[in-house]
Amino acid sequence: MYNNGLSYAGISLLSLLTHISMLAIVFAKGNYDSVLAPLILSAAVLVSDIVYFFILKFLKQNTYTIDILMITILNMSLIFQSCFGKVSFDFKHFIFCILAVVCMQAGFILTRNYDFIEKHKYIFYGAAGFIILSILLLTGSRGMWIDLGFITIQPSEFLKPVFVIICATSLAAQQKKKKILGIKVVYDNLIILGVTGAILLLQWWCRDLGSLPTFMAVAACAFIMRICYPKAKLSKKLIAGICIAGLAALVVALRFAPSYVQDRLKVDIWSDPTGNGWQQCQALIAIAEGGWFGKGPGHGRLYKVPAADTDIIFSTISEEWGLLAALLAVFMLMLIIVTALINTPRSYYHTTLTTGVAAVFIAQSALNIFGSCNMIPFTGVTIPFISKGGSSMLACGFMIGFLKAGQSALFPIPPRPDKLRQNRRSV
Repeated sequence: MYNNGLSYAGISLLSLLTHISMLAIVFAKGNYDSVLAPLILSAAVLVSDIVYFFILKFLKQNTYTIDILMITILNMSLIFQSCFGKVSFDFKHFIFCILAVVCMQAGFILTRNYDFIEKHKYIFYGAAGFIILSILLLTGSRGMWIDLGFITIQPSEFLKPVFVIICATSLAAQQKKKKILGIKVVYDNLIILGVTGAILLLQWWCRDLGSLPTFMAVAACAFIMRICYPKAKLSKKLIAGICIAGLAALVVALRFAPSYVQDRLKVDIWSDPTGNGWQQCQALIAIAEGGWFGKGPGHGRLYKVPAADTDIIFSTISEEWGLLAALLAVFMLMLIIVTALINTPRSYYHTTLTTGVAAVFIAQSALNIFGSCNMIPFTGVTIPFISKGGSSMLACGFMIGFLKAGQSALFPIPPRPDKLRQNRRSV
């Protein structure tokens, strides 16, 4: 672990104390019929804490800070989700919290070695194409969900980690330019630009424009990282052309946006509190009623409003737990990102991965919070890990693994000089 003033045991204890404090509030102020409900919730949270902290001791990596922050925010989320309306252990959310941790380890192992990703980058191009086709063919008429009966899947969520990986590949290729119509370009950049355009058109077709800013934030970060790549020297004409094309696309998008988007852009929620502005009005009222310290776990009424545990989760937490608790949850999420950025990733590739993940988390959190507070039009985007949602939990778990990979990168060991001499002789 990095020498940051906290031992492994110390930071683990802080995480454990955070959960114990929240559970004490549930027992003291929670709305429950039987003490068995908070007892089951407490057992699940504390046992999962202890088990994961024990497992971490056997994992070989340079730092465990991100892991501990991850389990902290996941169990905070489990406590929140188990208290809306009445204290009752949310078993389904608990399972997805465990699966998110598994996905984190998978994402970590997958992206540790840059050489592996670079050699197999076309697999990720294919994965992006497969996900896009599955959305077009399996979700129904211009939808985003695949209904399997016992569970629903949102493939677009899995497109986010794949897109982040794609944007982090081909960095070394920035020095290998070819001329097309007098402009020096990198073929891999054109592929990434094509993938970005395909995602934009897909979101437009499926009427899921709320997720567009997230994908565009990742693409913008990738573009900046390519400009800053050593000796890349992208053509000024190309940079100007991309900026002009981006502005033109934004103007066209606003001009020809679907009617429901136009309504959200222009609606005055207080003049239409029972129509288009109903959800946001209820969200704002709930924040005001909750105040700094909330009504108490299970004592809110916002849980009756659609998407209370997903799209307006910030308001739901603020009502029952208070604005301070809601801000603390968001702070913990941002702390994971800050930790990954402060402890400089081990390579330019891992830095690009980290900035892509940061773009996803910051964009989604900002859209959800500012939308709930009526500072921007309501988008229906979730806050990573805090909102309920299986596909989102798994995809975000993968991306946390990318942050871990930047802190414990794996580099191939070059062959020893004597081995090289042997190979030359044999040739």
